[in-house]
Amino acid sequence: MAAGEGGQKVDEFQPHPVKDQLPGVDVCASSSPSWPEAVFLGFQHYLVMLGTTVLIPTILVPLMGGGNKEKAEVINTLLFVAGLNTLTQTLFGTRLPVVMGGSYAFIIPTVSIAISNRFNIYVDPHERFKQSMRAIQGALIIASLFHMIIGFFGFWRIFGRFLNPLAAVPLVTLTGLGLYALGFPQLAKCVEIGLPALVILVLVSQYIPHMLKSRRGTIERFSVLFTVAVVWGYAEILTLAGAYDRRSLKTQLSCRTDRSGLLSAAPWIRIPYPFQWGLPSFNAGDSFAMMASSLVAIIESTGTFIAASRYGSATPMPPSVLSRGIGWQGIGILLDGAFGTGSGTTASVENAGLLGLTRNGSRRVVQISAGFMIFFSILGKFGAVLASIPLPIVAALYCVFFAYVASAGLSFLQFCNLNSFRTKFILGFSLFMGLSVPQYFNEYVVTSGHGPVHSGSTAFNNIFQVIFSSPATVAIIVAYFLDCTHSVKHSETRRDSGRHWWTKFRYFERDSRSEEFYSLAFKLNRFFPSI
Repeated sequence: MAAGEGGQKVDEFQPHPVKDQLPGVDVCASSSPSWPEAVFLGFQHYLVMLGTTVLIPTILVPLMGGGNKEKAEVINTLLFVAGLNTLTQTLFGTRLPVVMGGSYAFIIPTVSIAISNRFNIYVDPHERFKQSMRAIQGALIIASLFHMIIGFFGFWRIFGRFLNPLAAVPLVTLTGLGLYALGFPQLAKCVEIGLPALVILVLVSQYIPHMLKSRRGTIERFSVLFTVAVVWGYAEILTLAGAYDRRSLKTQLSCRTDRSGLLSAAPWIRIPYPFQWGLPSFNAGDSFAMMASSLVAIIESTGTFIAASRYGSATPMPPSVLSRGIGWQGIGILLDGAFGTGSGTTASVENAGLLGLTRNGSRRVVQISAGFMIFFSILGKFGAVLASIPLPIVAALYCVFFAYVASAGLSFLQFCNLNSFRTKFILGFSLFMGLSVPQYFNEYVVTSGHGPVHSGSTAFNNIFQVIFSSPATVAIIVAYFLDCTHSVKHSETRRDSGRHWWTKFRYFERDSRSEEFYSLAFKLNRFFPSI
């Protein structure tokens, strides 16, 4: 009912106000919960990142010729370096509550190196494993230099200054949705434990707190620990009762709690060290393909950083802070190459989703989780126990976490004019192409055994396959190009894209809140000021 003659009431239905910081977050990025709560939340972050940490070596190590012993060592190394990279990113990088872990963006070039014919001369599987790992290390080291140049030389700062909310929507949304294959398809490999895990997590985190009318955040904050403990115990009972004794090997590997091979192979105490597999070897083709993966990791990490800033109730990142974080991510990839993790580093999408579930965006919690990573990577047997959680349970968690990241991307629509046909076209077209193009590239590999780009150079083929099989990468290429070129001289374009909302965050000093969330630790901003 509109205001008017006759003293009619003013319309009570008003649009929701635009918020540059997410309300309702219990602990923001620069704050900290109590120490006992922080420790439990940090352990929860550690559990969540284990899925990717275990899955990548499980895929890669057998192709390289390694067995359970090598797989356990690579997992511990990846975990150790992830702890170091998480600490450096939260102290000197973006300072956001992000976990830095293994990246699926590097799978294509690493698998290509692992199955390369040039290693067929090695009859001993362990020797083949070491030679393959050295080649991966060399490619990662070269890719890290490219990564650091993009970050520390300010090239990604230029990208950030022209990134508007309209282009951020498909980037962040498909950073979450693009990982759908790791959700229910992996859960369904053992539906009798995966589906209960998903149902329990949703009930405990979303319904029970409201039914019990508990203080906001108390129950859902630890819903992941409760879900994993209950369903893991249930899976252990099924395993001991012989429920899978006569099932197929594939089912046993997915469902049983004693088939990972990690507990028996992991050492009691082992400290990973640089060049533990030998000095790296270098190949130009491998390096260029790995640089393509590095570019994809930059883009996907950018989407995760933006989501983490939202769930940490921080202001939008100044471009200089984003570029600084990308530079430190490059240092992380350099450490990956030096230690031999078999994968590059990226910001963990699932842990960013956990921030939304717990409504706790404290960077201290994430730093504590980094301590757990380092601790359990050294005490191999203890870490192996937790790493043997069946992957369908982890996939059930992913269904919720990736959804939270996708919804963080959709939340930036509040800054855009959704009544603009330009906005509708850019948004819809970039989202559609971000899903459709990777689907084509991935299906082509399944049906033909190679990608649609099939030249005589494996490295050239891998570069295109890596870039165009990433939904977030395709989406931001389309959205960013269209937003920067379509109707740019029109007077309403700036407001339609939401650029005016983020103008004050383009430079570090223009908003006083930037100092609170993004200034360097130990007052290092005095020596390395952000711009």
